[in-house]
Formats: sequence, C-alpha cells, structure tokens
Amino acid sequence: MRFTPTPLLGAWLIELDPQADARGELVRTYCERTFAAQGLNTRWPQCNHTRTRSRGMIRGLHFQAAPVSEVKLVRCTAGAIWDVIVDLRTDSATYGHHASFELSAESRRQLYVPAGFAHGFQCLTDGCEVSYMMSESFVPELARGVRWDDPALNIAWPIASPQLSERDRNLPLLPTRTTQ
Repeated sequence: MRFTPTPLLGAWLIELDPQADARGELVRTYCERTFAAQGLNTRWPQCNHTRTRSRGMIRGLHFQAAPVSEVKLVRCTAGAIWDVIVDLRTDSATYGHHASFELSAESRRQLYVPAGFAHGFQCLTDGCEVSYMMSESFVPELARGVRWDDPALNIAWPIASPQLSERDRNLPLLPTRTTQ
C-alpha cells in the first residue's frame, strides 16, 4: 500500500498493490500493522456496501456528529465514482475546504477520511458499488449532512443535474465556524 497525503490534513489517498499470478490477482485492502505504522485508525466495527443504479446520482455529503464522529475507509468496487470530502473541523486551517478524487474498481484506490469530515460521492457509471469501513457504529440521531450544492463549498461535480434522495436534497448549508 502507498499512502499519499491529500490537501486536507489527515485524509489519505491509498494506492493498492495487486499481486498477480496465473490464477489472477490478490490485493490487500487493509492491514492493521500498515495502518498503525501510518498513525491511522485500526478499529472498524462497521462495514457498509452501497449499490447505486444510476450514473449521476449523488449520495451525501454525510457525517456523524460528535461524540461519535467516524473515520471512513472508502473503496469503489464496481464502476467509478467522484468522491468528495469536506473538512468540518472548526479548529482546522482547512475548515470548509473540500477535495475530490476519482475512485474506481479499475484503479483500486481507497480514500481514508478522518473524523470531522463530511463525505459523499457521485456515480460516474451505472451500477456503482462502494464499500466503506467505519470506525464507529451508526447512530441515527447523530446522522448529519451538508448540502451537495452549497455555494460556500463550490464543488465542481462532474455530472450536471444530479439525482438525489429527498434527504440529501434537503440537507443544510455548511455551518459557519461560530455556529457549529
């Protein structure tokens, strides 16, 4: 695994190293020792898998509020997505900044998303599948989000006129530092 820091402190893009032989390939997607050596989370009590039927669909931008903020390790296992993270840590120099990455089954890249970040993605192909591990179990009453088209974020989503769930369409705008 190769860990590349992103422009947002604490977030990492992870390149996987497939090992090939006559049978096919094997790729390690997680190793506790390797993650610990990077100073990253190694506790993953919950793993989720999404399948999204339609190209252009956006899921997010979601996060879980304190005191159960979660770290995520995100990987696209079918198709391709435009993955977006937003720094919501009010004490961070990059509060309100975002970074975007294309993740695909073909590239095998993963994204390590620290606690205190919102996360979402737009499907670039039909039939996208995304697997993600979480450092905390889901607590419905702490589920939060930020609107995908918040003008303060100015995210350049690659597919215009996206499809969204009713919940995601009605998420609030990014809180200012003084109100969060």
